[in-house]
Amino acid sequence: MSLRRQYAWWMFVVLVLTGCAADRDADAATAHVSSSPPPMLSSAPLPSRVVPTAAGTSAIAAAPEGPSPTRPPVLVNRTTTFGYSARGRPLTVTEIGNPASAHRVLIVGSIHGNELAGDQIATALKAAVPQVDADLWIVQELNPDGAAASTRQNADGVDLNRNFPFQWRPLGPRGSFDYAGTRALSEPESAAAALLITRIHPTLAIWFHQHLAAVDDSQGPITIERRFSALVGLPLARLTDYPGSVTGWQDSMFGPTAFVVELPAGQLAPGSAQRYVVAIETVETLN
Repeated sequence: MSLRRQYAWWMFVVLVLTGCAADRDADAATAHVSSSPPPMLSSAPLPSRVVPTAAGTSAIAAAPEGPSPTRPPVLVNRTTTFGYSARGRPLTVTEIGNPASAHRVLIVGSIHGNELAGDQIATALKAAVPQVDADLWIVQELNPDGAAASTRQNADGVDLNRNFPFQWRPLGPRGSFDYAGTRALSEPESAAAALLITRIHPTLAIWFHQHLAAVDDSQGPITIERRFSALVGLPLARLTDYPGSVTGWQDSMFGPTAFVVELPAGQLAPGSAQRYVVAIETVETLN
């Protein structure tokens, strides 16, 4: 064999031996890695989402912990003037409770100046704790001129409860028991009340009168009338529906929402007003 061929042969042997050694080193490294224990998986919950940052990288957004708490309703107790009487006395209404409630309740203590027992209920109601589930509107006296003179009619001699538009017609001479005025809503008190009622759009309205000691079930929400009757201890009675009455007008406008409560004669006995307050708070969300 020539010297050149011997040199080539030995170079081939050296390369073969070097490759085998490298293979053994790689196998040893592989065996070393595979013998290591697998990494432990984290038990933490997966992130809910990944959001990009301003630099274009990603950041893990915190998973929501549940619904955010709702803001509690804002309760009010505020008195405003919604009109004036024939003699210029202010007509006021007190809104108490939650203005955002769907239950808008109108309470009127008196519309006749010589039937003032309902004013005691209105006063007690204005001092009660505001209710979260109702928006209460309280008119203590719709006829302050009549209250000052102890007369059924207002200062113009008109029965305000015969002066509203539903089925209105002339009744009696001026100053008589049922005098209805020259036309519907001729009086500043009834006109102001009609505007207020239209603005409030009550889901329930209770008008206090005297002296028949009964809950009138001739019109209005009969289920609530029955419940109210049981709560306050007054019997149900089918009273006469007079032309031009405010409850007749309200029910014609908004459906069966308004009714009359006839209180006994005289002032309410001590503690009785609170019984009516509890009854009102019980039925105010039923309509």
